[in-house]
Amino acid sequence: MIFVDTGAFLARYLRSDQHHAESLAAWDRIERNRERVSTSNMVISELATLLARRSTYSFAAETIRNLYDSDIFDILRPDREDEREALRFFERYADQEVSFTDCLSFALMRTYKIRRAFAFDRHFDLPGFTRIPLVS
Repeated sequence: MIFVDTGAFLARYLRSDQHHAESLAAWDRIERNRERVSTSNMVISELATLLARRSTYSFAAETIRNLYDSDIFDILRPDREDEREALRFFERYADQEVSFTDCLSFALMRTYKIRRAFAFDRHFDLPGFTRIPLVS
């Protein structure tokens, strides 16, 4: 299972993104290998806002609708304990200025025992997750 972060979605959908080509190659590998993928409702929320601001609201709405309609993604939703764990990550990594959405992603990944993240964000390295594509 691979957890997909906001940046991986943005890079896929926005040609102007610096990681666009790398993202498309990684998405292709995921699809060829029939990997299970997940994300969270918080990532989708963040994605909707950023897509709307960087493209159009109609494109963002269509993209999010397609994600909700997809059978490929498991959309994880936190419970109270996941949110408390996210807050602990938020405090632990305060000096790194990690977003609360990332901290919630870390908590969900721990809850669901997901070790790999499709992310360009170095913050996923902090709690020991493996990022794909492998970014230095």
